[in-house]
Amino acid sequence: MLKKSLETILSPKESDELISAFDQIGSIIIVRIPDSLLDKKKIIGETLLNEVKIVKSVFYQSSAVEGDFRTRNLEILAGEDNTETEYKEFGCRFIVDVENAFFSPRLSTERERIAKSTLDGEVLTNMFAGVGMFSIMAAKKKKCTVYSLDLNPIASKLCERNIGLNKLAGKVISINGDASKIIDEQLIDKSDRTLTLLPERSDEFLESAIKTTKNGGIIHYYSHIHADKKSEAGKLTEEHYLKITPVKSEILGSKIVRAVGPRYYQTVVDVKITK
Repeated sequence: MLKKSLETILSPKESDELISAFDQIGSIIIVRIPDSLLDKKKIIGETLLNEVKIVKSVFYQSSAVEGDFRTRNLEILAGEDNTETEYKEFGCRFIVDVENAFFSPRLSTERERIAKSTLDGEVLTNMFAGVGMFSIMAAKKKKCTVYSLDLNPIASKLCERNIGLNKLAGKVISINGDASKIIDEQLIDKSDRTLTLLPERSDEFLESAIKTTKNGGIIHYYSHIHADKKSEAGKLTEEHYLKITPVKSEILGSKIVRAVGPRYYQTVVDVKITK
C-alpha cells in the first residue's frame, strides 16, 4: 500500500530505499532520506502520515546519533512537532523521546534475548541504559535487580517514568551520571551480569564493566566490527575481546545484533569472567 502511494513521486528503486530506511515508533515515523530525494521530503512526509493511520508525526533524521548523550537532530516533515511517544514491546510500555534520548526499535530481538538469559535473583548493571529498555524488560520477565546508568539526564528521567509505568520501583534503579564514576563509587563487584551497550566505545569502558562484575559473572560485550563476510563477524569480535581483556574469560557465545553499514556490524560476545 505504501509503495503504491509513493509510485507517483518515486521510482520503484527509490521507494524500496525509503521504506527500508524508516522506523515507526509508537505514533512517530523517523525516515532517513537520501540526498537525491531531499527535494521531495515534504511530500514523502505527508504521504507517510496519510498512509500509516496511527502515526501523528513524521520526522526526517538530519544527523546521525552522536555525542556523549547519544542524541540526533530531527526535522518535522508532517503532523505534530512532538518527539515524545509511547512505545510497547513484549508486554512492556515505554515513554521515549526519539530526538533527545537514545532509543532504537531495531534492538528488540536482543532485548528479548537478554531478558530470557537473565536468571531470577541476579543483579544486573546496564552501563548505558538510555530510557531503560533492556533494564525494564529484564526486570519485568525475571526476579532481578537492575542498576540502569546513563549520562544523559533526559534519558535517566524517562527511565524513571518507565520504571513507574511498568510498576518496577525498587527492581530497576535509574542513576544519572558517568558509568565509570558510578561504578567506582557504588557498584564494585555488584553485578552478576553487565551490559556494555555503547558498541562504539566498549573498549574504553571494559575495565569498568569488569570492576562491577562479580567473579564468575557474565559480561555482554557489544562492539562494532568490520567483516568482509557476515559469517565471520562474531568470531572476529571474540578474537578482538580476547586480545584486549585483562582478565581470564570464557567465551559463551557471540552473534551479530544488526548490520550498521556495508560489511559493518554491531555484534555481541557473551563472556564469563574470572577475577
